[in-house]
Amino acid sequence: MNNQPEVVMIGLGYIGLPTAALIAQGGVQVHGVDINPSVVDTINAGKTHIVEPSLDKAVATAVEKGFLRASTTAVQANTYLIVVPTPFKAKNEPDISFVEAATRGILPLLKEGDLYIIESTSPVGTTEKMMRLIHEERPDLVGKLFIAYCPERVLPGNVMYELVHNDRVIGGVDEASTEKAIAFYKEHVKGKLHKTNARTAEMCKLVENSSRDVQIAFANELSLICDKADINVWELIELANKHPRVNILQPGCGVGGHCIAVDPYFIVSDYPMESKIIGTAREINNYKSFWCAEKVQTAKLEFQLKEGRKPSIAIMGLAFKPNIDDLRESPAKYIAQKVLQNANNDSYFIVEPNIKSHNVFKLTNYKEAAEKADIIVFLVAHDEFKTLNLSADKIVLDFCGILK
Repeated sequence: MNNQPEVVMIGLGYIGLPTAALIAQGGVQVHGVDINPSVVDTINAGKTHIVEPSLDKAVATAVEKGFLRASTTAVQANTYLIVVPTPFKAKNEPDISFVEAATRGILPLLKEGDLYIIESTSPVGTTEKMMRLIHEERPDLVGKLFIAYCPERVLPGNVMYELVHNDRVIGGVDEASTEKAIAFYKEHVKGKLHKTNARTAEMCKLVENSSRDVQIAFANELSLICDKADINVWELIELANKHPRVNILQPGCGVGGHCIAVDPYFIVSDYPMESKIIGTAREINNYKSFWCAEKVQTAKLEFQLKEGRKPSIAIMGLAFKPNIDDLRESPAKYIAQKVLQNANNDSYFIVEPNIKSHNVFKLTNYKEAAEKADIIVFLVAHDEFKTLNLSADKIVLDFCGILK
């Protein structure tokens, strides 16, 4: 077996590790890179630090067969995939320093004919910016590398299937790069591969999630209006959706996750004057979380006035969407933190059935919390919560449609 890997995967998080495991499953040697030594050790032991269906088996098999190993440093290969975080600086400005650091890390390793692909969600122009960085540092490689952008578009909880079967948009800095990247993904992806240029591929990723954010904002805005108008928003949306050309989404306690709650800012930051709807949608969805926290505080005060004692409150759900363990950018987590800021030794039960423990919140079993709490606050529509038989004396704040 050749000791030099075919693929180097830089970033072994929620997308990088499943992608590395998928490629390795095909009998291709993959060298994964992560800055966290604990992550590296976990993967080299054939285990995972991420909860994702079938990922543990894929990683264990790939490691056992010698097709996947991890390290904190890159090695020479023929294809390099950059799948690192792109967080924010002040004022929601995207930070591509991790992409740049990953690129600088492989500069000494690059050689003629190599394929360099960014999968990290990035502002428009990032791929070209990295190309210029490479050319400035390695002028000997000008015109000799294939450079492209291909965003992921997977759903947490179904990543391993969607990586294979979802269509992909692939854009190179030139036509040859696009074709080279298409040939690479064709070996591992069964979905259709759509050719474009790097800038369009970068914008496509941002637009997909911004579109979802705008649609959710409409539903969340409706929920605010209906609360004031004393209308059941769930019934209203169900009736409105009987129209053959209307498809309103469901409101919630905000918007979270690593994509929908984040990607619109990449557009708003670069095009603030042109992105009015996108920017306002972000404001609405962020405000919904604040509004939910205020509703909990109001319910608590009303209970105290009526009953003459402080209520016990169950916060049901911390994940950013139902039936997963992912808390990234979670509005439910924000609401829990906001409510607990004013706890004053009040009795609270924090519930998240998809995780065993949390470094901030003490977690309670969902059945126990529902039984003991005076006020039950549904933030995430986990399947477990739908099985509860709540007594009539409970005060229920349903922000996610459990009781609809």
